[in-house]
Amino acid sequence: MVADLLLGIHFAIAAFIVGGLLFVWAGAARGWGWVRNPWFRYLHLAAIAFVAAEALLGAACPLTVWEDILRGGLRPESFIARWTHRLLYYQAPEWIFTAGYVAWTLATLITLRLVPPTRKAG
Repeated sequence: MVADLLLGIHFAIAAFIVGGLLFVWAGAARGWGWVRNPWFRYLHLAAIAFVAAEALLGAACPLTVWEDILRGGLRPESFIARWTHRLLYYQAPEWIFTAGYVAWTLATLITLRLVPPTRKAG
């Protein structure tokens, strides 16, 4: 139960990292003001930078480690956990993940420059 909750949180963070940048691009094109919110933008940058730093250092994600500990090394048992696990932990050489994380971080930094966050006038 707790492992499933942790997996759901992990999935939400991954969705925030991927979806956040996509929403900034879409929002910039459509004039959505909220995509320029500094809190959102810097939190998004911090999240992907943390993931890229982990990958470059060869460190395991703490959420993955905690989930593995809670599951005792067993695969997820619930339906939702099983499918979330399959989406998050697909198989590929480690360098592909590291390159992807670094590329996404660079895309986030470039987007931060091209679509800068703004503070509300007040």
